[in-house]
Amino acid sequence: MVIILIIVLCAIVATAAFFIIKNILLPTKADVLPKLYKQGKTQHLIKSAKQIISKDSKNYLAHYYLGKAYIKENKTELAILEFKIVNENALFGTEIEEIPFRQEYASILLKCNQQGEALKNYLLLTKLEPRNAENYFNCGQIYEQQNRYDVALGFMQKAAFLDKKHAKAHAEIGLMMYRTKNYSEAKKEIDISLRLNPENYSAYYYLGKILKDAKDLQGAIKAFEKAQRDPEVKQKSIIEHGSCYMMANRLDNASLDFIRAVELDKNNENPETLYARYFLATCYEKMRKIDKAIEQWEAIYKQNKGFRDVGSKLSEYKDLQANDYLKDYLTCSNEEFMEICKMACEKSFKLQVLSCDLKKWGCQLTGVDKRDESWMSVRKQLLFVRFYREPEPIDDTEVRQALDEMKSLGSVKGFLFSSSGFSNTAKRFADNRPVELAEKQKLEAILAQAGA
Repeated sequence: MVIILIIVLCAIVATAAFFIIKNILLPTKADVLPKLYKQGKTQHLIKSAKQIISKDSKNYLAHYYLGKAYIKENKTELAILEFKIVNENALFGTEIEEIPFRQEYASILLKCNQQGEALKNYLLLTKLEPRNAENYFNCGQIYEQQNRYDVALGFMQKAAFLDKKHAKAHAEIGLMMYRTKNYSEAKKEIDISLRLNPENYSAYYYLGKILKDAKDLQGAIKAFEKAQRDPEVKQKSIIEHGSCYMMANRLDNASLDFIRAVELDKNNENPETLYARYFLATCYEKMRKIDKAIEQWEAIYKQNKGFRDVGSKLSEYKDLQANDYLKDYLTCSNEEFMEICKMACEKSFKLQVLSCDLKKWGCQLTGVDKRDESWMSVRKQLLFVRFYREPEPIDDTEVRQALDEMKSLGSVKGFLFSSSGFSNTAKRFADNRPVELAEKQKLEAILAQAGA
């Protein structure tokens, strides 16, 4: 009987001990987690929180601080898993305050590109804190990233209304005004943003875009230089900086910018890098550095076969290595180019060249047919020849201008050669007029015939 009593007593003590440990000691241990977090002892916190959760999976305070510790350790995806459990199950109160939780949760969701879930939390925050401009600003940014600009604009305007000194909100409003081509209002908002915070360097990027569209290249260049101080828009700002130089035909300066932009992307994974390479190739093409242009096109094609007209560019220049005459025509110096054009006229057209002038687009020549017995007489039948080595097809504007010049010179016939072809409008305009348009195939033939 005594033995039975002892066994029963032991069972009662064991049961009591179990409940004491579960209901008193473990919560006390969970209460230590905030202290460990403040002390920065994240490894200790993670170990303790996991032990608590293994014994009590519904201890949401432990889940919460485990998530916070993962954030400190840059383990964002693991943090999201813990915060998701808290979000779906916890009763918010003094232990876990809802507003700080949702701010932190939304922030890490954005880092993992979970825009939809992040937006849900920011929208809840606008209800919990209706006077907090930052909540509206964050909602606006997500809507903007989703290309829902009309909704985004409303949230940004609300943020600017609640916080008159919210420089970033004004900058974003300016950007959206810019996208709708409302340039005057866009510049007004950007100016407000910069007046509020001159160190909001990303705003200078938008200002540069506005000034560039207004053809104020000098002002745009200065704005893009300042914008480069913001790491988030640095590469884009360098590319835009270079594009301004390219518009001003300062190709050396432009190419240096594009090289910088490419080198800035160490892993070659940013979408903007493709644009930097494309514009760099365009500069090289205009500078007659075709081999270098091909290198950039090939790098782009390897990463994105459908990027702009890269495929057609590679196809256009694929026979350069096999055709030395065309390669020399496209890549030689201006002096050598004039000699090539002159030789082509003399040997292929049998012309007595009377004038040979270098132009920004190529070379222009006039001459008379040496086979014509009247070529030494006073009344010569003047022929007019142009050689283009522009990277883009020649349009009808050039053909019209050539015909006008032929008329002023008294020329009876004109020949226009282009390594990049002619637009359809140019071909239609040349029909039934005294000018012959010769594309790359004919150009290659006369260069080979002349041995130029």
